[in-house]
Amino acid sequence: MSAGENGDSAGRINGIKSALRVIPNFPKPGIMFQDITTLLLDPKAFKDTIDLFVERYKHETISVIAGIEARGFIFGPPIALAIGAKFVPLRKPKKLPGEVISEKYILEYGSDCLEMHVGAVESGDRALIVDDLIATGGTLCAAMNLLERAGAEVVECACVIEVPELKGRERLRSHGKPLYVLVESQFVPSS
Repeated sequence: MSAGENGDSAGRINGIKSALRVIPNFPKPGIMFQDITTLLLDPKAFKDTIDLFVERYKHETISVIAGIEARGFIFGPPIALAIGAKFVPLRKPKKLPGEVISEKYILEYGSDCLEMHVGAVESGDRALIVDDLIATGGTLCAAMNLLERAGAEVVECACVIEVPELKGRERLRSHGKPLYVLVESQFVPSS
């Protein structure tokens, strides 16, 4: 599901879209990098982004917002504060002190791993996973596996941007998890 079904949301979604920037051939040739830093420079668009997520989840009894390193750390904490949930960072290996639980996953160009603190999530917690973008869905699937192994129920994954051509939504659907996004990727560089 995507945002923007009513008039108020549609206006805010358009503001968010216009605040995003596309950087061609970054970090390598052929990649159209979806840059959120310009969104962060626009206080109204940034606030609208957070508000749209909060409006969707404030009555869903979410107890955990799990943010994926690094840009999930930008959007996750304000959502968690607004809905009264705890924020759990999902980090790359060897970034968290203390005992961690890990989930390895395969990428189109290799493998990676997510970690979280042991005890950060408890059995029965209702979790929302937050990141800036979904492409192939590999990282979000690893995050779901990590949280579910710790006993949480993953309610949904929420991203600001979706790259539909990379079929991450279908991958999540095959794992039985819904995805909520605010905007689809842009392929025309903005100034």
